[in-house]
Amino acid sequence: MEVILKENIKGLGFKNDIVDVKPGYGRNYLIPQGYAVQATESNRKVLAENVKQAAHKVEKIKKDAETLAAAIGEVVLTIPAKVGESGKIFGAVTTLQISDALKALGHEVDRKKISFEGDVKEAGEYFAVLTLHKEVSHKVKFNVVAA
Repeated sequence: MEVILKENIKGLGFKNDIVDVKPGYGRNYLIPQGYAVQATESNRKVLAENVKQAAHKVEKIKKDAETLAAAIGEVVLTIPAKVGESGKIFGAVTTLQISDALKALGHEVDRKKISFEGDVKEAGEYFAVLTLHKEVSHKVKFNVVAA
């Protein structure tokens, strides 16, 4: 079943993408929750017209994302955490902590746009991936240190 996404869904696609999903997932979850509409011929025409009209706005949003990625650059964040004697963290580092650290540097990034390349459960050096736009992603290095 093909659907047109109305908003970004992690692991599935971005707003205005036409994606192929299993019929039950589309009919029972995506469409009733308002995350997608069925990709009928008329909905495809509406999508094409909306994309055509919003092309200028999309280009500006992409440029803003590229500017933000360039402004963040090669910054290295320091995330304090409670660490045991073996070097393991009590709990885990979350995307909210990365978002707050970036906000402290003057860069506003929504925590939903941040993901890790693995579990962050020990003190050390890690990378976070910022998905600022569907075509713009940026890696940020962060160090987890004992607080």
